Amino acid sequence: MLSVRKISDEIIKTSTKTWNIMEICGGQTHSIIRNSLDEMLQQCVRFIHGPGCPVCVTPAEMIDKAVELAISDKVTLCCFGDIMKVPGTKYSLAKARSLKGRVKYYYAPLEALEFAKSNPDKEIVFFLSGFETTAPITALLMLKAREEKISNFSVLACHFLVPPAIDALMQIPELKIDALLAAGHVCTISGTESYRKISEKYKIPVIITGFEPADIILAVKNAVNALENKEYCVINQYKRSVKENGNIEALKAMETVLEVSDQEWRGLGTIPSSGLRIRKEFDAFNASKKFTIISSKTSEEQCPLGKILSGLMKPSECPFYAKTCTPANPIGAPMVSSEGACAAYFSR
Repeated sequence: MLSVRKISDEIIKTSTKTWNIMEICGGQTHSIIRNSLDEMLQQCVRFIHGPGCPVCVTPAEMIDKAVELAISDKVTLCCFGDIMKVPGTKYSLAKARSLKGRVKYYYAPLEALEFAKSNPDKEIVFFLSGFETTAPITALLMLKAREEKISNFSVLACHFLVPPAIDALMQIPELKIDALLAAGHVCTISGTESYRKISEKYKIPVIITGFEPADIILAVKNAVNALENKEYCVINQYKRSVKENGNIEALKAMETVLEVSDQEWRGLGTIPSSGLRIRKEFDAFNASKKFTIISSKTSEEQCPLGKILSGLMKPSECPFYAKTCTPANPIGAPMVSSEGACAAYFSR
């Protein structure tokens, strides 16, 4: 059985300096903190927590749109449970629900489609926000709705592409990243090519890995070995799931329904070509086109979200952390989400 402690000792012996390694996924951040991998490796590795929490980077404007639909008399708003408490400009979907807003959350999105079929007199909107892993769900829901002519169903979509965001972060002068741990579930969909381009462009090793402590400690070992040997490449350590070309069927569905666009990331601003929007051919199932939704002006946030999501600030360095900002009373999205860095630190 693999010993995390033994491998961490090997990493410490191998390292000739402290290496800055960014883990991209919030699930990886939680695993690192929960299993104290950052403390085990503090002699030689500084973990930088990346923007890999889709709930955290969803713009307040999108939350406001979802809230507006939920409190209208026209729509039942469906979503995943993890976005319920994320604050918008005024309040969250959880608050909207408490104010008699029509909000239902599902674990299986197809249940929302069945709900729409069973209630043809009601307008059902599914709010979906996420990375490459969630985009195929949007695509498949819309394809199925069109195929079955479910005209009272639509999607409010907000999708992000990870590599362009990483490319933007790599260009921040004060943020020194020596290696990346890429998220295995994202690469399962997208494949490896975009990370190969990042590795070649910035001369850094990229390790595609999972979320268990054994996955992460092995990924760190591979990253440190590559750095010590000045080898800059992509290492697919998640071969049990990730293929070079990704998931062909999922990518085909995404290509049919979605197209690349600029995208606002909460706290990070608009990043070129880092999003996916619904194609015009699917306007009938696009809630943003189907309903008149007045966008709110985004107010300035108390939470130093941009610094936390870009790795320029640790959650524990935030002046609000564990004081006025807690999971019971969150100021910012990273304390709300199950993948948020602040929530990870708070649960240690």
